[in-house]
Amino acid sequence: MTDLPPKEDLATLTGPTTLVIKRWLPARPERVWAYLTDSELRRKWLASGDMAPATGSPFTLTWRNDELSPGVPAPEGHEGGNTMESEILVWDEPRRLEFKWGDGTVTFELEPKGEKTLLTLTHTGIATRSGKVGISAGWHAHLDLLRANTAGQPHAPFWARYGILQDMYEGRMPE
Repeated sequence: MTDLPPKEDLATLTGPTTLVIKRWLPARPERVWAYLTDSELRRKWLASGDMAPATGSPFTLTWRNDELSPGVPAPEGHEGGNTMESEILVWDEPRRLEFKWGDGTVTFELEPKGEKTLLTLTHTGIATRSGKVGISAGWHAHLDLLRANTAGQPHAPFWARYGILQDMYEGRMPE
């Protein structure tokens, strides 16, 4: 999967520091919720870290994008893993999960449509253009992995997909 994504999969700026990505996933909300909240399932597409199912609960996300990219080296400056301390702000199973992300928040909203789910991801608090480019590309690539995992399909290595998406978002992100 090295082609450019369809328009409906693109991250969109909805405010000066906020981006939104909508993604149809081939699974019911309960299955998608498990991939958002279970550390071992989330590790397959984003980052590991145990979450207690309660508002106010602290947790740590640990990224190992190299594990999502067999045979593809990480870009310079992105080698190895990293962690982020966070806190759950909303736990409304299986409809809405919101948590702190640096100076902002990340919210996942799940809307059932038959056997599919419309996932809406909202990321707030992105102050710089370079942050908007990198975060858009990162979420886009991670959501590609989530879609593949919920469908039980193979996927492109994360870093290969991220590089293509970063170049694309660099060209479309306003100054």
